[in-house]
Amino acid sequence: MSKDLQRIRNIGISAHIDSGKTTLTERILFYAQKIHAIHDVKGKDGVGATMDHMELERERGITITSASTYVEWKDHHLNVIDTPGHVDFTIEVERALRVLDGAILVLCSVAGVQSQSITVDRQMRRYNVPRIAFINKCDRTGANPERVTAALRDKLNHNAVLMQIPIGLEADFEGVVDLVDMKALYFRGDNGETVEEGPIPAELQEQAEAARSTMLDAASMFSDELLEAALEDAATPEMIYEAVRQGVLSLDLTPVLIGSAYKNKGVQPLLDAVNSYLPSPTDVPIEAVDLDNDNEKVTLTSDADKQTIAYAFKLEDGRYGQLTFVRVYQGTLTKGDTVYRASTGKKIKIGRLVRIHANSMEDIVTASAGDIVGLFGIDCHSGETFLGDGPRLAMTSMHVPDPVISLSVNPVDSKAQTNMSKALQRFTKEDPTFRVRLDIESGETIISGMGELHLEVYVERMKREYAAEVETGAPQVAYREAISRRADFDYVHKKQTGGSGQYARVIGSIEPLETGDYEFVNEVKGGNIPTEYIPACDKGFQSSLEKGRLIGFPVVGVKATLTDGNSHAVDSSDMAFMVASRAAFRQAYQRAKPQILEPIMKVEVEGPSEFQGAIYRTLMQRRGNVLGSTEDGGFARVEAAVPLAEMFGYSTTLRSETQGKAEFTMEFLKYGPAPSDVTEELRKEYGGQITEEDD
Repeated sequence: MSKDLQRIRNIGISAHIDSGKTTLTERILFYAQKIHAIHDVKGKDGVGATMDHMELERERGITITSASTYVEWKDHHLNVIDTPGHVDFTIEVERALRVLDGAILVLCSVAGVQSQSITVDRQMRRYNVPRIAFINKCDRTGANPERVTAALRDKLNHNAVLMQIPIGLEADFEGVVDLVDMKALYFRGDNGETVEEGPIPAELQEQAEAARSTMLDAASMFSDELLEAALEDAATPEMIYEAVRQGVLSLDLTPVLIGSAYKNKGVQPLLDAVNSYLPSPTDVPIEAVDLDNDNEKVTLTSDADKQTIAYAFKLEDGRYGQLTFVRVYQGTLTKGDTVYRASTGKKIKIGRLVRIHANSMEDIVTASAGDIVGLFGIDCHSGETFLGDGPRLAMTSMHVPDPVISLSVNPVDSKAQTNMSKALQRFTKEDPTFRVRLDIESGETIISGMGELHLEVYVERMKREYAAEVETGAPQVAYREAISRRADFDYVHKKQTGGSGQYARVIGSIEPLETGDYEFVNEVKGGNIPTEYIPACDKGFQSSLEKGRLIGFPVVGVKATLTDGNSHAVDSSDMAFMVASRAAFRQAYQRAKPQILEPIMKVEVEGPSEFQGAIYRTLMQRRGNVLGSTEDGGFARVEAAVPLAEMFGYSTTLRSETQGKAEFTMEFLKYGPAPSDVTEELRKEYGGQITEEDD
């Protein structure tokens, strides 16, 4: 592998579900001669796409886990991660974008910017990932790259500019016009492997010149040299490449390329654009925090000779034990070296170092700054930082969304119990959004995740990979409780059991908090509660939030203010003030008009316009609040806010109402108050313990 960091690209391929990410990755592998035959995503040929190596992925025709590979393209080394499009597997996109330097945002030329495109774009912004856009499926009926580019500007606020225009569209899509070199590109051969250059068709000359002028206007904002050259009609391709690259690196420009991965058109120019426009490891600022210096930020450099710093972003349990995917940010990892975990200081010896290609791997001896590689035989969790000798630094962790849906799983026999435990232990280690807990009251094992499909996949994997036959209970929604008004408390905790007793008095109030889950305010004057007992009061209030008294779910949005109290020289203690605070909270909670909050999902349904009425009907029947709708090219798109509790089984209903022609995606939007009839039903099921007192 080239040691020239300028020629390394760490890129991810992200998009809405079914936009063609995995198909595009398959073509990239083929043209870079990493594979010698192209296979279909759905696995109709019995093989399936290279990157969808899990049996479940091939059966369903979807990507479940992000897969890593590497290719060589025109003297550049590309580490490529293909990510899932389904919102249930959003953590796979999060962790990929956390370690990547650049990304390709894939969009469908017919559907354009869809709901998950917006989510993926938000994730890219969270980690400041420069990106280029690829408008795929230009061979499909209704394809319109210009409309999609406009949607990139309007919906995602990208400064999007077309770097190519199509030669024909839909069934007549033949190739593209490169606006930098002003040449027509055609893709010949059985699999489009031969790129044939030619003059621009006469009927497209005027359109190409207008599009080039627009592109130059956008690019010249990032280069004075190009601005002057463009005014004199003397802009060279090198000037344009450099200006566009500067725009991409500053996140102020998104070059747009077009093609059809399935029809083998436009992929090679996209790879050229990756080399030309996306950043190398040296172009991206890298920050760590100094754990021994109050988490002060430290800037790293992609230097192979400095202290080794590597970040574990993904785990997989394979045939040879745990495979840990790491990104080396600084220094060098060498087989046989000793590194240590930043969180614990525990030393770890690197036994086996591999370069990963989907589910196969190649042993290597060393990996340096900018590399994405795998380590075997290391016991760690996702998000761990590995260090060489030097300061105790750590990379900042990734954003992990909270689960919104739960399911009970029960093994059918003792063998299944053992296997299920092994499976759950592995899955929770690999996936931070997958949680497991034991319900003390029912004795059931509860699994939680990001959606029905997320949990369904893990249950299926338990059965296939661990032979753990389990039965599942009804899905449970992650409700929350909250207070709706201020309530005061004045509580005395007094207990005498011979010898020193317990005494604590706390006075104050609880009130709704608009932002955040919890806030504690200490307003005690005159030392009525000694300073050393204040943290115990805070801890007591916090522990009260873990399980609300309406339906037993966590309480959110509470500001607890402590204004006064009393203590005893002998009988007061941390425990006494903690118990008093818990009891005071219970006392005030009854008067604070507690309410149940339910998760509201943002649901986007797409289907033929003829079924728009049916789509509205299915959403309204589920307490949906329609946020907006658009109609374009015979397709309708409806956005609605719908309670998660009402979305179970929606896919079946939608299929039957639209003859299987509509599809939907959903993601968490917010928590909102549940209506009174739902609240009553939930409280009956739980056997509500408190009654709201009248004013």
